[in-house]
Amino acid sequence: MVTPNAFRKWLGSALLTGCAAVAGGLYFWPSPSAATAAATVPAVPVRVSTVEQRSVPVLISALGTVRSQRSVEIRPQVDGLLVELPVKEGQFVKRGDLLARIDDRSIVAALDQAKAQLAVAQAQLASASLDLSRYQSLVKTQAISTQTLDQQRALVAQLQATVRTEQASVAANQVQLSHTRIHAPNDGRVGIHNVHEGSFLRVSEALGLFSVVQLDPISVEVALPQGMLPQLQALLSGREDNPAPLQAYAGDGGELLGEGRLALIDNRVSSQSGTIRVKADFANADGRLWPDQSVTVNLQVQTLPDALVVPQRALRQGVDQVMVWRVVDGSVAPQPVQVRHSDNQIAVVSGLAAGDTVVVDGHSRLRPGVAVRILDEGPAQAAAVAGRRVF
Repeated sequence: MVTPNAFRKWLGSALLTGCAAVAGGLYFWPSPSAATAAATVPAVPVRVSTVEQRSVPVLISALGTVRSQRSVEIRPQVDGLLVELPVKEGQFVKRGDLLARIDDRSIVAALDQAKAQLAVAQAQLASASLDLSRYQSLVKTQAISTQTLDQQRALVAQLQATVRTEQASVAANQVQLSHTRIHAPNDGRVGIHNVHEGSFLRVSEALGLFSVVQLDPISVEVALPQGMLPQLQALLSGREDNPAPLQAYAGDGGELLGEGRLALIDNRVSSQSGTIRVKADFANADGRLWPDQSVTVNLQVQTLPDALVVPQRALRQGVDQVMVWRVVDGSVAPQPVQVRHSDNQIAVVSGLAAGDTVVVDGHSRLRPGVAVRILDEGPAQAAAVAGRRVF
């Protein structure tokens, strides 16, 4: 016979066992949300680019200064009043054009005087030469003494020297007269006038009238490290028909101002800066390059043929090597690469193949084997993700 106390103990034990079984079942039964999360991992959105194979020019960028090939400061060579200034500021002139005229009346008078003195000396010389001829005939008959003949010879020599002196005086005054008319020494552009018509000019004045600066062609000077000297010499040697090209820009990343050719290397290395100057010649018909202007110059030192090119943004720095994330069959894998050349935009690498797809944006969430979703997907990227290589 079951007592009430025994029945109560049995009922409590059964209830505890049932609750434990139910709790254990609930604990080990997978929830729908957990099963769904385990089965669905979202793809990482990325932007990609295709590896290109092409020739890449290797450029060296440096600061340069535009220099005129002929820049002349026009100065007076004689003192005098400036009576004519036929050229305007900013005017383009040709070699030989009249630039200025100085009052020449005093110099013309001095030239006329010198010519008159020359004529007197020449007349005296002619008379003395005739007398010398007569004396030479008379001395043979002893009609005159030898001393008289010698004196006449000395007089002729003296008058010959006087004639040469007067001729030099005439030539000097002619030179002075030529300085009263100033002509353009070269083609170029006239600068701002420092004096005007009516001013009295002096040779001793430090300030010139104006400058004439050649603009086309024009040069750019660049200071490069002396370690590049062998490479620069190689660029110049044997390349007269195809010199090394340069591009001049208005600052870093600015507008292209002109394209020129490497012309020469300076004859010495600067002992203070350890650099060597090089000069490039530019055609400048449109006047975009201006004397003493600062520009950024790109010098092409070589060309890498059939180079594999990726955007600079695709490169990632690993622990001990450079790598890219390569997209294959919709997922990514790290790919070590060796960088042969790089600039702000692209990198030339080895370790990839033309047509490979690499990630250029969205690296932070990538892990080996993670699925990716291509943003702004193009035909080349879509084909690569699908497992087909496009060339």
